[in-house]
Amino acid sequence: MAGAHRRGAPPAAARTDPAAGPGDVGRDRWFDVLRAFALVRVVTYHTFEWQWLGLVFPSMGVMFALAGSLMARSLERPARQVIRGRLRRLLIPLWVFGPVIGVAMLLHGWVPGADVLYWVLPVGDPPGNAWGEQAWAVLWYLRTYLWFVLLSPALLRVFRLAPVPVLVLSLVPVLALTALGGGPDGRLGSAVSDVSVFLFCWLLGFAHRDGVLDRLRPGQVVAVAPVLLAAGGWWALHHRVDGSYDLDDIPLAQALWSAGFVLLLLRFRPACAWLGRHPLAARVVKVFNARAVTVYLWHEVALMASVPLIDLMWNVPAFERYLPLASTWLQFGVAWVLVAAAVVLLGWVEDVAAKRRPRLMP
Repeated sequence: MAGAHRRGAPPAAARTDPAAGPGDVGRDRWFDVLRAFALVRVVTYHTFEWQWLGLVFPSMGVMFALAGSLMARSLERPARQVIRGRLRRLLIPLWVFGPVIGVAMLLHGWVPGADVLYWVLPVGDPPGNAWGEQAWAVLWYLRTYLWFVLLSPALLRVFRLAPVPVLVLSLVPVLALTALGGGPDGRLGSAVSDVSVFLFCWLLGFAHRDGVLDRLRPGQVVAVAPVLLAAGGWWALHHRVDGSYDLDDIPLAQALWSAGFVLLLLRFRPACAWLGRHPLAARVVKVFNARAVTVYLWHEVALMASVPLIDLMWNVPAFERYLPLASTWLQFGVAWVLVAAAVVLLGWVEDVAAKRRPRLMP
């Protein structure tokens, strides 16, 4: 079944999810650019908290779609082998991240319980205290990604039975949860909700890999995508949370808007030949893709650390006079410096997780 749709399938993007290695063949430059841009958008959103950013570029939907495409490609190999490799590449960076954040939270009054095991295998949200919430809150993506990895062998078999109907029906869970007022409480509810929100995007990745999207006529896509975008935008504006239309707070709007946006991105793919003519840009994109887990895991820590660093700058008269120390843009810049330091100091963990020779820079 895994190889049933290889005929006519387009080359898949290699290195489009946290579990792929930079040496994988069949690279798709458009996918590489999307992933790099998505990571920059995530850091920008967490710095400025501009609620409109999710409408301009729904990063998480894009990232799940790219990961779904690569997962479908990888499942041409035995599923157990693929899942084991994905888990290793996902969990080892988390196991380095966890003790650092855990010790810091212990020093700030955290008393862990038995649920600390979720830091070992994050099938549910790992625990923490309010002091470290900014750092560990981003782990919802790893938890959701983990569930998609575990579910993918079954999802791919079902998808390949009837690709378009299954893709359409994948929006039913988030519609049902919205109608019911949400899913179960606690960790189970969070996992079910996030999987339902991004299921369509993950399956769009399958559709890209198997060539289903390329077999759709452009007119069909142009007719469907705006309807999804309009529905998502309308729902967001009419179901605001505390006056905010931030898609992260409105699951159905996130699902519909991401579905329409990602459908357009994956169906109409530019060749990105310009990337080959600009070595510096190509290098930056390559680093972002090769160190995606590191950037994602540590960017909130960088934002947290930037605050006391900027506080120290106020003690230097020259900095106080010539630098915009009160500006969020300065924090944004300092955070990227710290992210770069994390890439150099800790990025090699991704090489170890992928069973490659550790390198300071990819």
